[in-house]
Amino acid sequence: MYFLIPILPLLAAGLTALMKRGQRMPAATLVIAAQTGSTVLSLLAFLQTLAAEAPHGDVARTYFNFPWLSIGSETLSLGLLLDPLSGGMVLMVSFVTLLIFIYSVGYMKEDPNFTRFFCFLSLFSAAMLGVVLSNSLLLTFICWELVGLASYLLIGFWFHKPSAAAAAKKAFLTTRIGDMGFLIGMLWLNSAAKTLLFYDHGHGCLEGAALVAMAAKTGIFGLAVSNCIALLIFCGAAGKSGQFPLHVWLPDAMEGPTPVSALIHAATMVAAGVYLVARMFPLFAATGAVSISLNVVAWIGAFTALFAALIAVAQTDIKRILAYSTVSQLGFMMLALGVGSVTAAMVHLIAHAFFKALLFLGAGSVIHGVHEEQDIRNMGGLRKYMPVTFVTYAIGMMALSGVPFFFSGFWSKDEILHVAHQWPVSQAPFFMAAAAAFLTAFYMTRQMCYVFAGSYRGHAHPHESPAVMTIPLVILAAAAVLMSIPATPAWPWFHGYHTGHELTLDFARLFEHGFLTIAGLSIVIASAGIGIGYLLYRHIGGISQGEQASRLFGDSSSHGESAAHTGGTPMLPDRIERLWPWLYRALENRFYVDELYTATVVRGLGLLGLLAACIERWIFCGIVRLVAGLSLLASSLGDLFDRFWINLGFDSLCGGLRDGGQLFSSLENGRVTCYLRFLSLGTVVLLLIIGWFLA
Repeated sequence: MYFLIPILPLLAAGLTALMKRGQRMPAATLVIAAQTGSTVLSLLAFLQTLAAEAPHGDVARTYFNFPWLSIGSETLSLGLLLDPLSGGMVLMVSFVTLLIFIYSVGYMKEDPNFTRFFCFLSLFSAAMLGVVLSNSLLLTFICWELVGLASYLLIGFWFHKPSAAAAAKKAFLTTRIGDMGFLIGMLWLNSAAKTLLFYDHGHGCLEGAALVAMAAKTGIFGLAVSNCIALLIFCGAAGKSGQFPLHVWLPDAMEGPTPVSALIHAATMVAAGVYLVARMFPLFAATGAVSISLNVVAWIGAFTALFAALIAVAQTDIKRILAYSTVSQLGFMMLALGVGSVTAAMVHLIAHAFFKALLFLGAGSVIHGVHEEQDIRNMGGLRKYMPVTFVTYAIGMMALSGVPFFFSGFWSKDEILHVAHQWPVSQAPFFMAAAAAFLTAFYMTRQMCYVFAGSYRGHAHPHESPAVMTIPLVILAAAAVLMSIPATPAWPWFHGYHTGHELTLDFARLFEHGFLTIAGLSIVIASAGIGIGYLLYRHIGGISQGEQASRLFGDSSSHGESAAHTGGTPMLPDRIERLWPWLYRALENRFYVDELYTATVVRGLGLLGLLAACIERWIFCGIVRLVAGLSLLASSLGDLFDRFWINLGFDSLCGGLRDGGQLFSSLENGRVTCYLRFLSLGTVVLLLIIGWFLA
């Protein structure tokens, strides 16, 4: 029955595509109803994984495989898989997606392409649910590319905006780079394991025999085949999950509508990369818990977490701050996978889905309430005008920042720090992750002060969003808090669920394996980030613009020359900009990675394109022109030969036949005397011949 989970939104997308533009509410109703059905079925599937009895030392798996394509003696099979990894993930994806769909009804109600938007949303949901439930890397890749297509359509939904169209192309092309590695790895895996099914009664590519065989073979650069394939598959995961250096598309995806930002950055597209590595973890770990492929995942994850957190410190677009925060949190998840803890990564993935969806939808509520303004410097004091948005957003901020003890982000992030600290290879990723955790608390406090503290600095009168937008915020806020219950080490429910071991409530676990040390460090990190952020930005909106200008520039006249303006609102320097302007500029410009890509990759590809154009114009086109000239010469010679040799000979022969025919026809004149004369002449000639022979 769980095969209907992705089918329902897929059918809804197909039916919605046939609807007219004016059928807004029928389209939204159909899509939300289909997603509700998927959510109910996902809940039933999740409960099935809870009730299933796991074999000793393993987890309970239910899968269904079927042949898809036969080529000669080779058969490609597809399949669906339900186990604890996919069971929890599919429930989270379908539930968060449902809330985003409901929120979209209010957010997009004035958009003329409302129906088309819901069609794309439903396609996106179907593709992501297919990725989660797949038991075949081939089916995963098919749904993976459908996710990429749907994200392209949604990011560029407002295609009349050049920035949105450019962001959609950037996202599509950047992720294709990673997907090329994914495709090569998939082909290599099929060649090495003779199957792309994950589990197939002991013959799947993630089961013992295939893993041992791939770990024993040597690929390129002396690496085991399993490591080579794992690194290629990680290329696709890095592209989808925005890992350095393929992270550049993800912040630009903010050009799409806010529900799209929440959908991409919370529960679906970016989570697909982390989920793929978690699903393929047996392949990554085939040569041991500290294999080369896992080392690469850990180091890239740690670096991405710190790198993106630094950039988020100096951003002023409310959605872009959250976008870089997403990149950073995905780095945390990859770090957990790299150091060998699938459970820690998945716990943070699910917890992050709830509070990051809350933050993005909260940002959309803020943008809606201040009439499409996204610059946090033009906000301030919104807690008075948007109380529901403020409270729910504050809960999301505290969960992301790791505020103890009632927020899921504290427990999930603390567990990642704990497993990173125990990694035997190096302690550097742990310190990088700790620094990223501090920066997360800092930049989220900065954002809260800019948006909700002080006095309002905008122009249009702010207002609270309608209930269709705030109710999903309340539900997600509750989920961000309640998720802390099964994430605590005292009752590590997720660990038992993912490993198949029954775990009970035991507070003694809080005192084991140095947990209190790491937990204390996490509390210090979060407190320091929030405290320093509050000290720097608590007065950012608490005084008038004239007083701020006077303090910063000395007098109002110099303010008019020095401050940048957007719509008449003074853009005052950030606190960090005043302290370290060179550092702030580097962070504000994202360490110039995009400029580096433009100067190297883009310009290099442009030069290659120019070289290819020159080669085509002067070599290939020259060859074509030469062949064309030789063809014309040959045709001219053929014409001359035909005209002056074949035609003349044929004409002469025809003329001779014609003249001979005329001569003989003249003998047939109907005169009997002429006939007798010729008969007599013939008789004489005949007698002469006979006489000559007789003589």
